[in-house]
Amino acid sequence: MENILIFTDGSSRGNPGPGGWGTVVVANQRVVELGGGEVHTTNNRMEMQAVISAIDFLIEYELLTLNLKCVVYTDSAYVINGITKWVAGWKARGWLTLQKEQVQNRDLWEKLSYLLEDMPGDEKIQWKLLKGHVGVPGNERCDEIATAFSSKKTIKLYDGLLSDYSIDIKSISHDAEKSSARSQSKKRSSQKAYSYISKIGGKVIVDKSWQECEKRVRGVSGVRFKKSLSKSDEEKIIKEYSE
Repeated sequence: MENILIFTDGSSRGNPGPGGWGTVVVANQRVVELGGGEVHTTNNRMEMQAVISAIDFLIEYELLTLNLKCVVYTDSAYVINGITKWVAGWKARGWLTLQKEQVQNRDLWEKLSYLLEDMPGDEKIQWKLLKGHVGVPGNERCDEIATAFSSKKTIKLYDGLLSDYSIDIKSISHDAEKSSARSQSKKRSSQKAYSYISKIGGKVIVDKSWQECEKRVRGVSGVRFKKSLSKSDEEKIIKEYSE
């Protein structure tokens, strides 16, 4: 029999803000999608809740009695590092960090740690870090579920045969174009800004600092804003927003 596959993702609109989580469990030739949300939360908490809910599901339906390894795919380094590297030290120090500060999200770390301790056998879970939003089908579907719950939108969750599932869930290959675009976006976000351009109610405004732009756009629905890196980049964005 094949391994149990789990894909997870979490999302929050604001950090903190309304959030959601999604997970897809593939076991015993069946696929089950799970999801949920909270009114006030963080991205890290939703990433953790997705994993906790998946493990809870395996235990509740006794899928672990199949004596299979479980492979968890997540785009959260926070979750993987926490459970594989940090938790043991936190416990030994009474849930304090090396800086003697209280561990954030302790309630969820304790719950996840407890669930994993109850799993039969050794090394039952393999943790796999994915790049997020680069076209991996399982990750993209989990993001879709998480985003729907964070936005309080209706979404139909699948529960049925793997053979009838419309998503190529076993594929972990990524879209090269999406991966490249995401890398460029991350590179751009780390570069020094020349200006910030926003479009509110059809009006395009240029600010020289993020503080000025933030005051204008925060909490406004339908607003667009973007950082420019040079004079020519600014002109390009202004033209884009003016069309």
